[in-house]
Amino acid sequence: MKFINFTVVKFSIFLVLGILTSHFLPIATLTFIFLLVFLFAVFILWIWARKQLFQMVYFGIATYLCFFAIGYFSYQIRLPQFQPNHYSQIISEDAALLQLKIIQSLKPDKYNLKYFAEVKAVNGKQTTGKILLNVLKDSLIKPFSSDEILLIYSTISEIPKPLNPHQFDYSKYMKSLGVYNQLRISEKDILKIQKGKRTLLGVAQNFRASIVEKLQKTKLKTNERAIIQALVLGEKRDINKNLYNEYAAAGAVHILAVSGLHVGILYFILAFILKPFKLLKYGNYLHAILIVLLLWGFAMLSGLSPSVSRAVTMFSFFAVAKIFNRETNTLNTLFLSFLVLLIINPMWLFQVGFQLSYLAVFFIVWLQPIFYNAGYSKYRIVRKAWTILAVTLSAQIGVLPLTLYYFHQFPGLFLLTNIVVLPFLTLLMCGGILIVILSTIEILPDWLTEIYNYMIEGLNGFVHWIAVQEDFLFTDIHFSTLKVVGAYLLILALALLLKKICYRRILFSLMMIAAFIAIYIYDEFETSPSQLIIFQKSKQTLIGYKNGKYFTIFRNDSVENISENPPLKSFKSSINVANYSEKTLPEIFQYNDNNILILDSLGILPKRKKIHTVLLTNSPKINLNRLIDSLKPKQIVADGSNYFSYIKRWEKSCKLKKLPFSYTAKQGAFPIE
Repeated sequence: MKFINFTVVKFSIFLVLGILTSHFLPIATLTFIFLLVFLFAVFILWIWARKQLFQMVYFGIATYLCFFAIGYFSYQIRLPQFQPNHYSQIISEDAALLQLKIIQSLKPDKYNLKYFAEVKAVNGKQTTGKILLNVLKDSLIKPFSSDEILLIYSTISEIPKPLNPHQFDYSKYMKSLGVYNQLRISEKDILKIQKGKRTLLGVAQNFRASIVEKLQKTKLKTNERAIIQALVLGEKRDINKNLYNEYAAAGAVHILAVSGLHVGILYFILAFILKPFKLLKYGNYLHAILIVLLLWGFAMLSGLSPSVSRAVTMFSFFAVAKIFNRETNTLNTLFLSFLVLLIINPMWLFQVGFQLSYLAVFFIVWLQPIFYNAGYSKYRIVRKAWTILAVTLSAQIGVLPLTLYYFHQFPGLFLLTNIVVLPFLTLLMCGGILIVILSTIEILPDWLTEIYNYMIEGLNGFVHWIAVQEDFLFTDIHFSTLKVVGAYLLILALALLLKKICYRRILFSLMMIAAFIAIYIYDEFETSPSQLIIFQKSKQTLIGYKNGKYFTIFRNDSVENISENPPLKSFKSSINVANYSEKTLPEIFQYNDNNILILDSLGILPKRKKIHTVLLTNSPKINLNRLIDSLKPKQIVADGSNYFSYIKRWEKSCKLKKLPFSYTAKQGAFPIE
């Protein structure tokens, strides 16, 4: 049976189209009418189609449009503007009395503990909606637990957008999780804390926290404990940033995020342990039900991430099919889980983990047989090694365009990493599960801890050795949205050609190669125009000048490795530059026949020169009114190196003079036209 003929695939495509349409064109009334009309049309056409010997196309069209409407509606009803009881519809700029329920604890930053919380009430009025809660670290003795209820008096604020172009948009990421606002509080803002009604997810989160607490009391070393928490519990908060970056550079970061690989290993472990149940009457049913329940328990324990939810949903379908002795198609099951999860939570479509998880599995199922057959060997050990290589290569091909788009780097030694690490992952998972169980009941022997420490040390050592091979780590790769589309079309064409060589597929492949080259050339021209931009950087002055493939940073200090720090690192990757240099800030910068005066703390004015823009840096002690009267600039810009008290005074002066004034710490990076 051909892939494209699976009905569930077509339903999934129309559901995704509905979600995307709702994301870009949210129209509440139209959505509701569409859904009612399509459901009614499907019902009428279904009754009529039952009486027809030859089926008409109208029933199929109405069904697909119905899934389109379901996608549109299910996404839209989750947007705050279409929820009358969402807290954002009630709050104002003033402080309010808020009742919050802790949902999940997040990785803390340097100054704050972070949580997801549900806003249950605002000033006594019942509400819904998630919020990001930031609690000053020094103000709390004990962190909050899931399902706790807080009564606080504070002001809800927006999650700030990035102040520099091409930086990671944290507010956009939070929106994909259904979080649109934040709270910043300290202990004095908390009026009352009490236990709330327990939920399954809350119990799982608290149980995981208690396991982590007990693991901290064992003799596991810090890095080794962080790895076991990530492998078994999906808890990545304690992983050292440098260690995480090394795993990313080695192409092994996927083993730190609980995903289908971990769920698959756990599935086979549970299937083996629970095998005796098959000897009982109705044992097959009991065996499958227990596995599914335990897998979902593990999913909740690890936080119900998109990748885990995808894997557990797929294994659940496989288990159900086994119970009823039904044949299953892996691709069909993959798309069925995709369909179900997006109906439950359409926001997941915009999460990177969800996208990468499904792409990896899809390409493993599709491409792995091609690679496996190409390198088949009669020797068992060679076949095993080639199987790992085929799976790794298939998954990497599937996620490569998106990883280049999101992360701008490619680990060249990923095959070596995976062929060494993956065979031992099952052993690490088994040992990790055993250690978690024994530490939970507080009978973990020291000798077992030492053995596991040694094993993880070996893993970390190997990953470190791979990561320091810098010649094989390709970074700062520019990859646009068009290149992503072109790359997937090219992969599709070449894969079809490998499956069957024929004239049409050769022609299609050549067309896709030509299209990708055209996209590459277009991107080169698209990113070539010159730019001058004043970046926002606290206590620093940074001006970026792009001229074709050359990018120069002008700065007023001697900070080392400034190019590797935000906001420049992501900006360089996005604008597709080949050459980078740094220079000292000049007093006057000329751009597009306009003079830009850079006025620092010395406040030295130029001698009679036409000035278009004045950039104020390092809080110069000047009389701005006199400067404006003297130089008659077209605009005034102040960057993040100035005192805020000066900014307020300058803004007032510009307002009186009716002169445009921009402050990068408020409006963001300022491009000079």
